[in-house]
Amino acid sequence: MKLVARSGTRSRELERRTNALGLPEVPVRLSPTATTAMVCGFCSTGCSLDVHLRDGLAVNLSPTVDYPVNIGAACPKGWESLTPMRAPDRLTTPLLRNKHGRLEPVSWTTALETMCTRFKQLQAVHGPDSVAFLSTGQIATEEMALLGALFKFGMGFRHGDGNTRQCMATSVVAYKQSFGYDAPPYTYADFEHSDVVVLIGSNLAVAHPIMWQRLMRNPHDPAIVVVDPRATETAQRATHHLALTPKSDLVLLYGLAHLLIGLGAVDREFVAAHTTGFAEFAAHVAEYPPARVAAATGLSEQTLADTAALIAGGDRVSFWWTMGVNQSHEGVRTAQAIIDLALMTGNIGRPGTGANSITGQCNAMGSRLFSNTASLLGGRDFADPAHRTDVARVLGIDPDLVPDAPSKPYDRILEDIATGVTRGLWVIATNSAHSWINQSDCHDLLDRLDFLVVQDLYADTETAARADLVLPAAGWGEKAGTFVNSERRIGPIKRVLEPPGEARSDFAIFRAVAEQWGCGPMFAEWESPEAVFAILRELSAGLPCDFTGIAGYAALDDEGGVQWPFPAGGGPPARERRLFTDGVFFTPDGRARFVADTPRPPMEQPDGRYPFVLLTGRGTTSQWHTQTRTRRSDVLRDLAPDDVYVEVHPDDAAALGVGSGDLVRVESRRGGLTAVAFVNATVQPGQVFVPMHYAVTNRLTFPAFDPHSRQPSYKYAAVRLRLPDPWERT
Repeated sequence: MKLVARSGTRSRELERRTNALGLPEVPVRLSPTATTAMVCGFCSTGCSLDVHLRDGLAVNLSPTVDYPVNIGAACPKGWESLTPMRAPDRLTTPLLRNKHGRLEPVSWTTALETMCTRFKQLQAVHGPDSVAFLSTGQIATEEMALLGALFKFGMGFRHGDGNTRQCMATSVVAYKQSFGYDAPPYTYADFEHSDVVVLIGSNLAVAHPIMWQRLMRNPHDPAIVVVDPRATETAQRATHHLALTPKSDLVLLYGLAHLLIGLGAVDREFVAAHTTGFAEFAAHVAEYPPARVAAATGLSEQTLADTAALIAGGDRVSFWWTMGVNQSHEGVRTAQAIIDLALMTGNIGRPGTGANSITGQCNAMGSRLFSNTASLLGGRDFADPAHRTDVARVLGIDPDLVPDAPSKPYDRILEDIATGVTRGLWVIATNSAHSWINQSDCHDLLDRLDFLVVQDLYADTETAARADLVLPAAGWGEKAGTFVNSERRIGPIKRVLEPPGEARSDFAIFRAVAEQWGCGPMFAEWESPEAVFAILRELSAGLPCDFTGIAGYAALDDEGGVQWPFPAGGGPPARERRLFTDGVFFTPDGRARFVADTPRPPMEQPDGRYPFVLLTGRGTTSQWHTQTRTRRSDVLRDLAPDDVYVEVHPDDAAALGVGSGDLVRVESRRGGLTAVAFVNATVQPGQVFVPMHYAVTNRLTFPAFDPHSRQPSYKYAAVRLRLPDPWERT
């Protein structure tokens, strides 16, 4: 990426704006007439988009033809990436709630002084646990690292978490316990090498359409097995659909392991040389014969036998999972049961194999490694004195400034508002009041805070509407940094648009907070995103995620992104790189661990009053999370239903007396919503489905959490259906 200094009016305007914040950003710009490639800012696929420039600013984009991720393809969200940034309702100035309860514009000086004064007051009276942050998988890795270091090492607080807790915490814990490190082992080329593909709790065609295209490119005519209660778009295109009882997947996986052992499908040589705990695992799954598994899952014994035979007969079997597994009350053990199947059959480390978690957000992998929340920078352990000393040495700070324990998870940060422990909250690039489970309780907790700061692109999010202070942030395309995608590929984002008004990059805001707080000198070397990238590169040295071989941002452009690990001295980076090709894992003895546990039923069960199981998930490829950005695009809105809808099985609809297009009331013990009935057999009798993207969906969800990852279980709650009363029809 060639950068040239800007000149003239545009450069002076940049200086004027950044000086208002107190910390000028580097006034550089891409060549005024050029095309530059950067990574998309929506999902975790990490597609590259060619951004076409005029007078140094983006005017259009198209998919990058030769990028190893998307190979010239993009989904509707990718094509529309620029539109939300140009929305006329962007937040352009800080807003502070006045004595009359209304948000009014203030200067950056007032905003920063107010924020730091209020947080220091809370800290002085209530201690270092009194203020927390909730961040995101949507900002750049360099911004995440600066936020975590600033908040914990500079400001002296202890707790912060990200919305990656809502999507990927389960996979993090599963990989750490099984492999010794949070290390998704695959590369996207594995979609094209497999002869058997098993998708568990993944609607790949909708949630990750470019990955689905990669699978459709597979020349081996693979068997595609989809494990999902719902007949999703992916299940309808699969060769085999296992429509199991919701949340019986752990029993199913143990039952398949039982059958595979009986078929002699265990790779005994691999298991003996590269794993521990198989004997105990085999004894555990011996208790899951076909009759027991069929009764629990609703699948026939023949279906179980056929599925096991398919896996046993495959030469290159890959197992993939996402939110249907992760967002579960026992998601970690379910993910580990998938890992166990891959290990026992030797399907790991070879092309077309792997136990492969698919990430949710564009930079969830960056968050997992460098947000300084659940793990210390680089995936280290806060509790390890040697790790704390190592980080302090690289950063040039006192080791005593590094906390000796990880942050509290998201749910406990919020729960501690009720007890008066959490009194201040800084929410960055996420919309908790929409997305958090059991929404009514979340709203009540946010309203109890002494001081709530929200940093976002728009002032109309459900969380910003509750804030005492709203800070205008720059978004994708308005700042520089890196994202890390699901296959561990580090790719660049670039500043190809001007942030509107007084909006600033999250990086610049964090630097300004550091100056206002009085800890600015601690971050003197963190002067730009690329300077932070160099610091993170040094912090990665010797770790499984080592990327010391990446010289800088220009190298990412030259190489089409780089997958970690890529240590210095390793020669040119390979276009595709998978882990564990040598059978050596990141555990102390180099062996992967088999892990198993007793399955537990969901905490809330259907009954006479609430007889249906609620399923949630993605609606269409054009919707994204809380629709904060996608609803700004006319194109994306036209590709998705405006009104909340609920999928209902024809038998249940007939019993209720409703047809497609009629209004129906969906209620749980926590709240209710009115939705348009969509009558079809994608759901089974006794189940309903409501997309996650609507602001009211989480009125219904039940606050259950995996005990190991503290990830919420969005996919299962007890609800009832009824015809709405007249006043409930809107």
